[in-house]
Amino acid sequence: MTRSLIRRRSWRKSLAARTSPTRAVRRALGIHTPRGWGWLTNPKRAAHNRVYDRTSISWWAQLRQLLK
Repeated sequence: MTRSLIRRRSWRKSLAARTSPTRAVRRALGIHTPRGWGWLTNPKRAAHNRVYDRTSISWWAQLRQLLK
């Protein structure tokens, strides 16, 4: 069986990232940078995320395709 080259995102990790206490605290204190400035705070992570985002398909998009 061959695996697809397209990566699928985990809905559990997606939900955890959106509801993390760290994110809420940083947002409440105003310690954040504008969207798209990740390369400034952590260039290595920003490079990884850029590649990951371009090679992944959101599970929301997959769900939408199934429901068409």
